[in-house]
Amino acid sequence: MVLTPANTIFLGAGTVIPAVLLTGINSDLPGMITAQVAEPVFDTVTGKRVLIPQGATLIGEYDSRITFGQERVLFVWTRVRFPNGSSLNLEGMPGTDLSGYAGVSDQVDNHGWRLAKGVVLGSLLGAAAQQSYGGGLSTSNPSLGQLAAAGAAQNINNAGQQLVQKNLQVQPTLMIRPGQRVAVFVTKDIPLPPYRG
Repeated sequence: MVLTPANTIFLGAGTVIPAVLLTGINSDLPGMITAQVAEPVFDTVTGKRVLIPQGATLIGEYDSRITFGQERVLFVWTRVRFPNGSSLNLEGMPGTDLSGYAGVSDQVDNHGWRLAKGVVLGSLLGAAAQQSYGGGLSTSNPSLGQLAAAGAAQNINNAGQQLVQKNLQVQPTLMIRPGQRVAVFVTKDIPLPPYRG
């Protein structure tokens, strides 16, 4: 069944609204972003009426849940504010790059130095534990000192392993600098009057 829009002046689902980020993104914490519409957006049917003018402000939010190996920050757009003071609720429409891929990428910090530091420190603690313990109990009836040394060595080794595991779980930091080209992917038809400044 073919759906006909009730209003012939609308922004159709599948429209891409190009914009430029005004604020940056750092994935260590969730946050808000703004962008500026980069070119006029016209109605879907005729392509002649400006519905969203160049310079309108987009407001959105981004997520900080990043997994190891991820290089793109996901974000959604919640509102567009027009230069004349009016605004439109975008209801969490997805943010994309200009090619339509979800999210956007720029700089990635996998915290390799932190991981390397944790591995080296864990190895040193393990080696120190092995050295202080001496590799094993020398008699079938160990002394209290030998038992204490063995327990301390095991605790040091466990601490080193926990340190390595903690550093392996640090999520990468994704940074998107202001000026990055982004877009809104319109997910449903939106009836809009032509823009009047």
